[in-house]
Amino acid sequence: MKTVGIYSFNNGKEIITAKFGNEFEEVCKIITEIQSQKYKTKTSREKTMRGKKLYSPKKLNKAFKEVFESGDWHDHRVLCEYPTQYYVGDFKPTKTSKGAFREMDFVKNRVGVEIQFGKYSFMVYNVCAKMTIFHNLNIIDVGIEVVPMKDFAAEMSSGVSYFEQIVWDLEQRGISNIDIPVLILGITA
Repeated sequence: MKTVGIYSFNNGKEIITAKFGNEFEEVCKIITEIQSQKYKTKTSREKTMRGKKLYSPKKLNKAFKEVFESGDWHDHRVLCEYPTQYYVGDFKPTKTSKGAFREMDFVKNRVGVEIQFGKYSFMVYNVCAKMTIFHNLNIIDVGIEVVPMKDFAAEMSSGVSYFEQIVWDLEQRGISNIDIPVLILGITA
């Protein structure tokens, strides 16, 4: 695979290349090691592409996981203890949130990486919420979000997020004082 789009959110590129250059180079190298054609294995059942061979996001994610972990990058889970003091009246939940967690795909030397071949809402959540949370928990300083380009996403199931979407949204949203530096990488087969 190759990186064909780079978007610097909140000075992400400048800070990552200056302070986390080795980690950035590792991420770029990992992307090139993924042989995307091996993961074009999913047969579509969708009306508009019935029978067409598509890239499998699950298998792509698994491939990224294997290569990242071989380079000593690891997922990081944080258990969630949800507050109950905001319940009103005599409400008592029937289901507990025991075991709930938030997870960053890969962390190494205070760099958090998310690989996103999922729905659009997850891409925005990663950059605008999850990375800030992991920063506030003193786990990461910067983030890298890896997403497919529109052309690549078109060869997956419908609804997969893509680079052009998040760039437009982040430019329209602007930067908040709680946002951390994030580098968005758009990849293709």
